[in-house]
Amino acid sequence: MRLSLDAAADPGARIKVIGVGGGGGNAVEQMVGAGIMGVEFIVANTDTQALARSTAPVRLQIGAKLTKGLGAGADPNMGRRAALEDTGELIGALDGADMVFVTAGLGGGTGTGAAPVIANLATELGALTVAVVTKPFVFEGKQRALQAARGLEELRKCVDTVITIPNERVLSMVDRKTSLTQAFATVDEVLLQGIQGISDLVLVPGLINLDFADVSTIMSRMGLAIMGTGVGRGEARAVEAATRAISSPLLEDVSVDGARGVLVNVTGGHDISMIEVSEAASVVQQAADEDANIIFGAVVDPQMEGEIKITVIATGFTDPAEQSEQVSRTAQTPVDLEAYAGWRRPEPEAAPTAEPAGEPVADTADASVPEEPQPATDGDDPELDVDMTLDEAPQAMQARR
Repeated sequence: MRLSLDAAADPGARIKVIGVGGGGGNAVEQMVGAGIMGVEFIVANTDTQALARSTAPVRLQIGAKLTKGLGAGADPNMGRRAALEDTGELIGALDGADMVFVTAGLGGGTGTGAAPVIANLATELGALTVAVVTKPFVFEGKQRALQAARGLEELRKCVDTVITIPNERVLSMVDRKTSLTQAFATVDEVLLQGIQGISDLVLVPGLINLDFADVSTIMSRMGLAIMGTGVGRGEARAVEAATRAISSPLLEDVSVDGARGVLVNVTGGHDISMIEVSEAASVVQQAADEDANIIFGAVVDPQMEGEIKITVIATGFTDPAEQSEQVSRTAQTPVDLEAYAGWRRPEPEAAPTAEPAGEPVADTADASVPEEPQPATDGDDPELDVDMTLDEAPQAMQARR
């Protein structure tokens, strides 16, 4: 185990988060609202209506010629082709990043198809590339599950680490009467915690700071990763939070003890003590493999007074030979970066206001936006009522088949 006691966070690390498709865009929207420090946000979508509603500083329409701004129709191949159509703009948006998070909801069209292309571009640009993606609910059907599995396999070939959040496991974190809107908001919150749990350790000055090299040690070329988070209150809050994090329902059937690397973020208010950090560290150390590389960081958040939140990212679950093949960077077509050497991305526009939806979207082609945009579907489940509960959703999906 290593504790890095830097006086301040590394000011040189540049971290970008790109949300791909409807699910990725929703996750970025929540992150923008949460005010994550020091991170640059981008959204990329084939759906101009979704882009028009986004408050991300940089919004990229991809595949305008191919999709006419109407989404990918739940077709991953369409999403892939859309990303390839606008490789130049994507490179311009990602260029200069030390670390890139690619977030998407797998199973649909744009996120599933475009995310691997975008992740590969980030890797080719030399960034530490981490995918943070969700797998669909069971009630969304076998087709989406199959598409998600294929998309995940493509991502694993071209990123350093991929963190998967199984939506079905999120159900155990909410009441069965929770509406679909609230359930998906919970999923977005989990995605936020995963990305913020890593970025804060590098960018936010705290009790124990890590530098970018520390994070790279745990995340670089590690393949499959899992994430757990827990919150504790009261006298034994540190132990409680750590125990919940390593036994989180998000861990599926994988335990922390199979990981070769573990990154731990301990976040608390100004009342957090080094003793509590040590107690949390002890819990994680006992659960992890004795040979695992474990790195801890502690961040102070004034809003967490009386509470401690612990996020655990465990990486490196495959054997080295298999992992070397997965991250060989040869699965995707190499990108000729020199061909785009003279390309410059326009300055990002301000976030959209309540103006007519016909206003142009930043960094888009000449696609028009209807006057009254409806919620973006990316061709997915347009008849599903977002106000129905999780108990009602499976029956509704079955009735549609």
